[in-house]
Amino acid sequence: MNEIKSDIQIAREAKMQPITDVLAKIGVPDESAAFGLMGRYIAKVNLEYLEKLRNKSDGKLILVTAITPTPAGEGKTTTSVGLNDGLNKIGKKSIVCLREPSLGPSFGMKGGAAGGGYAQVVPMEQINLHFTGDFHAITSAHNLLSALIDNHIYWGNELNIDVRRIVWKRVMDMNDRALRSININLGGVANGFPREDGFDITVASEIMAIFCLANNLEDLEKRIGNITIAYTRDRKPVYAKDLKAQGPMTVLLKDAIRPNVTQTLENNPAIIHGGPFANIAHGCNSVIATKAGLKLADYVVTEAGFGADLGAEKFLDIKCRKSDLKPSCVVIVATIRALKMHGGVAKDNLKDENVDALKKGLINLQRHIENTKKFGLPVAVAVNHFIKDTDKEVKALTDFCESLGVKASLCTHWANGSEGTKDLATHVASLCEKNEAKFKFLYESKTPLFKKIETIAKEIYRADEVIADTKIRDQLKSFEESGYGDLPICVAKTQYSFSTDPSLKGAPTGHALPIREIRLSSGAEFIVVVCGAIMTMPGLPRVPAANSIRLGKKGEIEGLF
Repeated sequence: MNEIKSDIQIAREAKMQPITDVLAKIGVPDESAAFGLMGRYIAKVNLEYLEKLRNKSDGKLILVTAITPTPAGEGKTTTSVGLNDGLNKIGKKSIVCLREPSLGPSFGMKGGAAGGGYAQVVPMEQINLHFTGDFHAITSAHNLLSALIDNHIYWGNELNIDVRRIVWKRVMDMNDRALRSININLGGVANGFPREDGFDITVASEIMAIFCLANNLEDLEKRIGNITIAYTRDRKPVYAKDLKAQGPMTVLLKDAIRPNVTQTLENNPAIIHGGPFANIAHGCNSVIATKAGLKLADYVVTEAGFGADLGAEKFLDIKCRKSDLKPSCVVIVATIRALKMHGGVAKDNLKDENVDALKKGLINLQRHIENTKKFGLPVAVAVNHFIKDTDKEVKALTDFCESLGVKASLCTHWANGSEGTKDLATHVASLCEKNEAKFKFLYESKTPLFKKIETIAKEIYRADEVIADTKIRDQLKSFEESGYGDLPICVAKTQYSFSTDPSLKGAPTGHALPIREIRLSSGAEFIVVVCGAIMTMPGLPRVPAANSIRLGKKGEIEGLF
């Protein structure tokens, strides 16, 4: 029996090419004006070089999303990498664009986020740890604004900031529940005025969302200036630009905003840049990275966070709306294991064949297919294969998709790399070349804010109603009166169900969407609708992944995914 290697073993055995050679495949010249090296295998592309490509035609954009997540796993990143390698394998010029991993989940419960098996991006350890320092820059820029707020109050508070209505927290890129709610400025008059504060994880920062939606440095600076940081005693907003914070914050981000280029195990280019939370923000890599890929390749494979109800909807209604991106097709990743969980099977029993449970769980996949088609986009299904999947289960899934007019491709990229995704790649390329996409948004920008929320709730989540008290409705009206009525909606809710109850698997109907809180992201230019309990600072589990991560005798990292 062949040894089953861990992801980190496979990554460590990779025969990487110098990043200059990888960039040469997509026509990027080996010169300092085009990119800067971050070691032998990572580069940052210069914005000035990308500006020169402005008039070049765009490639085809392929969005990879998934069914509703379960503990059984779906494998969006792995499938995105595998599809990219598959497209290159069949002779297409393709780039994969991914998010950067956060240190919090890497040391918490998720582990690394660079793909898996023989469908990975490398160098895996660097990508999963500090990478090129982008997240550290975002953390520093965010906390500079926090420091400027308290410093302004200390020196007289000319803007009349109400210390009870400061809405800008601090951040760090690590899971630490002890910092969710804290008291600061203790220790006497010399340290400032005591007040309540707290920490979010860096990927939940509005700076991260802005970073990933900005089109260039000028746009980045403008958006940072428009961040609402607090309110005065008479409820007037105070912005970051009132503290002249946008200039120095942009300085801290000037190198981070350049897209990072690495490679897959098969030496195909990968752009990894940015990584906002898929709950409290839109959950996609940066607009700059995606647009760079579209100028440099004929196909760009990118992913959105969580299932299609959260990730794909936000990608299409927020990211595409703000950046004028138009996908050519959508790939929905499904696993037989996860679908059986949606059919009622416990995780411990997933190894056993259960066609009946699979058929029951297929309603979840059907819902995502129907929802995606509402955006006018052709759909393909990628069946991420696991070794315990049986022929009967695979046939039941592929036959079901065929009955819906959608082709399902069995993908074995985890074990076989690009050889395992040739069928999917061929089909996806065919969908793109047919130019049948008639992309449209779920709602218009001019639609009233509450109506936008209702549209998402009823069309995507299939809820019967949206529950919002008078305070929430008045807040939405206030946003409209303040000029924010055209902003898109970012729903923050559990990723584990179409409803707000994570225990409701499959495709529930007849439920309600209760709104707990509304938050204005005036810099990122969307409105966050919080439904249920959403943590913006995760805690570590009882046995964190950090317990298994260490340096071996040879100085190599062990236990990272």
